[in-house]
Formats: sequence, C-alpha cells, structure tokens
Amino acid sequence: MASGGYPGNYAKGKPILGLAEVAKSRDVKVFHAGTVMNGNQIVTNGGRVLGVTAWAKDLKAAQAAAYAAVEKIHFDDAHFRRI
Repeated sequence: MASGGYPGNYAKGKPILGLAEVAKSRDVKVFHAGTVMNGNQIVTNGGRVLGVTAWAKDLKAAQAAAYAAVEKIHFDDAHFRRI
C-alpha cells in the first residue's frame, strides 16, 4: 500500500486504521515500510507504506486473502495495485 502522490510528493502523518483487525488473521502478514509511531497511533511516514502478504493452499486463494486484508486497512489517500 502506498500514500497518495507516491512516487512524487505525498503527505506524512496520516493515521492507519485496521491493522489490529488484520493482525488477528493467522494467514496474513503486514510488513511496515513507511510507518512510524505517533503517540499510540501508527501513521504514514513514507511513500511505500505497507506490504500485505498472505498464504493459502494455492496462489489464487493467497491473493484473495491479501486483497481482503488490504480492504480492511485504511489511511487517507491510500492506494495499491490491483491485478
């Protein structure tokens, strides 16, 4: 997941919501790239913000699980690639 404006100018400090819910899934892992703690809140701090990875019985199922997790994570102007 990336910040709006990436790879050009992008705003920092946008609260990221939904990470706790996604963390409950045993088959999904969220990798932080452009994040930072601001008090008790994880916020954006880079262009490439998060990498969301999932595993399942086959590639199609893993891909579906990763995209389902991405749909639960929110921050202003977030975007991500779709195939």
